[in-house]
Amino acid sequence: MEQLKIVATAHQVPERVVTNDELSELMDTSDEWIYPRTGIHNRHVVTDENTSDLATAVAKKLLAESGWSADDLDFIIVGTMSPDALSPHTAAIVQGNIEAGNAFAFDLNAACSGFVYGLSAASAFLSSGRYQRGMFIGAEVLSKLVDWKDRTVSVLFGDGAGGLLLERTDEPVGLIAEELQAYGDRGEAILTGRFANQNAFAGEISPLDPYFHQDGRSVYGFATREVPKVLDRALQKAGLQADDIDLYLAHQANHRIIESIAKNFGQSMDKFPTNMAEYGNTSAGSTAILLDELRQSGQVKPGMKVAFVGFGGGLAIGAQIWQL
Repeated sequence: MEQLKIVATAHQVPERVVTNDELSELMDTSDEWIYPRTGIHNRHVVTDENTSDLATAVAKKLLAESGWSADDLDFIIVGTMSPDALSPHTAAIVQGNIEAGNAFAFDLNAACSGFVYGLSAASAFLSSGRYQRGMFIGAEVLSKLVDWKDRTVSVLFGDGAGGLLLERTDEPVGLIAEELQAYGDRGEAILTGRFANQNAFAGEISPLDPYFHQDGRSVYGFATREVPKVLDRALQKAGLQADDIDLYLAHQANHRIIESIAKNFGQSMDKFPTNMAEYGNTSAGSTAILLDELRQSGQVKPGMKVAFVGFGGGLAIGAQIWQL
């Protein structure tokens, strides 16, 4: 076990809430159509914020909760597929905003697996012994990537950010095992933000397509088939059975997918808490937002064994088993 402690968690979502009924004014849809298929009633969307604004708010909350100074941080990682810009990267903006002068910073894009992949990177830095304290934030403003006339995509996504502080510790807590897997040969199932080839030597100018595209049926089949396999391998590495896990915190993409995973492992949905009804799919932010809400409510507490599970664009899947 890598001896690491989750010191603090926090999240931030925009105030503006868009209901399914409100979406029905923009497109041919309804709450009766959306909710049974996805488990989503609402999503939060930005009005004048961007990804770095949500991430910075999370960073400030984390420091306030922990009592740490920004100077205590060795690194800041932001998981996002919707940065403010390609440069400067979002983590650098956050580092500047909170004046974390001793921290290096970078973004990590693993889409909806971003929380698990980012947590893996943060854990590896700390377990190397070269660093003592780090911050990971999953932050997304997906509302700028969706076509709000496309009901197959726009109904799914929301904006939000969540994060945590990690430190090395001598306590018997931390990362027990993980399994990360990429399926790049299937990546066309989820496409976002194709850049135009505009160089002066190009024979043909390729079109710019900023919007999110998803083959929903393929993604659903992929997730329900492959996620249980990856999670099972993580459990095997940990030497644990499915019943040994107190809670499974899965990426909040679709309620039916999570129900399928729970059924595959013979577990009650009580062990697979969800919050996508309020937030929709916030990609790299979803698991972090859920974790913070559960810690605040006392449903996640020290001593628990928790599995984090991410899946989505890439295609990619990640699973980690933690002793809290």
